Amino acid sequence: MERLQKVIAHAGVASRRKAEELILEGKVKVNGKTERELGTKVTGSDKIEVNGVQIERENKVYYLLYKPRGVISAVTDDKDRKVVTDFFPHIQERIYPVGRLDYDTSGLLLLTNDGEFANLLTHPSYNIDKTYVARLKGIPPKFKLKELEKGIMLEDGKTAPAKVKVLKIEKKQDKAIVEITIHEGRNRQVKRMFEAVGHQVQKLKRERFAFLDLHGLNAGDSRELTPHEVKQLRALAKTGNLL
Repeated sequence: MERLQKVIAHAGVASRRKAEELILEGKVKVNGKTERELGTKVTGSDKIEVNGVQIERENKVYYLLYKPRGVISAVTDDKDRKVVTDFFPHIQERIYPVGRLDYDTSGLLLLTNDGEFANLLTHPSYNIDKTYVARLKGIPPKFKLKELEKGIMLEDGKTAPAKVKVLKIEKKQDKAIVEITIHEGRNRQVKRMFEAVGHQVQKLKRERFAFLDLHGLNAGDSRELTPHEVKQLRALAKTGNLL
């Protein structure tokens, strides 16, 4: 279910704020009944009218993007920097990112106009694995990686156990390439986890989201998810298992 004003905005009838004004003014009906509550939530089967005209809802769409570094995980930016939706000029639907990747982090990012789907994949109670590859300054000893695997205390609480694997050690450069899998989505979490054990992340890339990967894609490329992939992601979020 989604908030009524959000559905109206996504249909292109008005901005979110204007949609709220229309609701308060009694100009919106849901299933033939005037609705004046801003907190009202509606389903995909509800009939919504604005000023006596039934709105046309957008088709639900789902995309996978290989986000390059130097791109904002948002639909707009007040500093006029490149945003992820700039890679979809041909898409009419009002898509937005599911979660986010930092400006200087590259990798797999999902975009959709399906609010329920986005919430399923980002809600903290749902355990969706996300795998990153980090280039670290310095070579972490095994005991520090074990700390990450058990969960480490950050300023916003202890992290859940992670899976950590060293992919490559570059002794001459004093660097290491490490793969880490987490299911939480805190702000800058991977970077903060490595900083907590004394290692700065010099480069970070999200390689996988659940069972999805970047196979066949270059930075800036995208593809539409298949109906089966969408179904599998829903099942994984709700039950922890694939169908």
